[in-house]
Amino acid sequence: MRVHFGGSSRQSLVAMRSALDNAVKGVSADVASSLSTELFFATDVLAGNISLRRALTDPSRDTDAKVNLVNEIFGKVLGAPSLGLLKTLASLRWSSSGDLVPIVEQLAIEAEASSANIANYLDILEEELFQVSQTISGSFDLRKALTTKGADVAKSSLVTNLLRKANASTSTLVVQLVTHLRGRSIEGAFADYLYALAARRDRVIAHVRVANEMSPTQKERLVRALTANVGQPVRVNIEIDPTVIGGVSVKFADELVDGTISRRLAGAGRALAGQKN
Repeated sequence: MRVHFGGSSRQSLVAMRSALDNAVKGVSADVASSLSTELFFATDVLAGNISLRRALTDPSRDTDAKVNLVNEIFGKVLGAPSLGLLKTLASLRWSSSGDLVPIVEQLAIEAEASSANIANYLDILEEELFQVSQTISGSFDLRKALTTKGADVAKSSLVTNLLRKANASTSTLVVQLVTHLRGRSIEGAFADYLYALAARRDRVIAHVRVANEMSPTQKERLVRALTANVGQPVRVNIEIDPTVIGGVSVKFADELVDGTISRRLAGAGRALAGQKN
């Protein structure tokens, strides 16, 4: 989300996104989409129950008690992956109880984005969602119809009909968006959703630095290795960097996996300097 979270919530969001990575690793597109649906359901429950949010974020409350509360509320309605994510959420520290709703919503959007990525439709999803946002903003009648309160069934039907030729993930996310604005303008909600999609895209784009241009075979082998490691399709952006001495430097978002000789030499130099001290 575009929301700027406080220290504890910011750190916990990082942990939750890593937990989501594990939850969608190696699963099918349908499983990832089902996870998204369940996380949207959990978002709705949390949004409508301030007492539950406060109980799950109370720093004085025992972690086991919070995890048990999650199991009591969601154990019979959610599958193991989404339930596991909510239990992880309950075990973390949060700056504000209000942070839970946008964060779980972001995880839900990212799970649907993972479904699209597994099906090789992530770029299409982002493009279609942006186009839909522009169409709605530019049409007074359509915007009015999709922002009318208390007309969720009609809005869902309208979106489904309008997007019958679009990617399934696009329709799914737009239905969720227009029926769960939660005080946001529809433009603000689209901005939040597009932000979350971009955040998930960054998790599956590898920025690779090498000294020399890679052959098609080498690139294909690298993509296969990274895809196997991440557990879903990975796209590779390759940068030729003469300062790289052997090996490959790979970066996913903020995570750097540097296997270059120059990096190892620098590490060895620091170790030797430490020994001399």
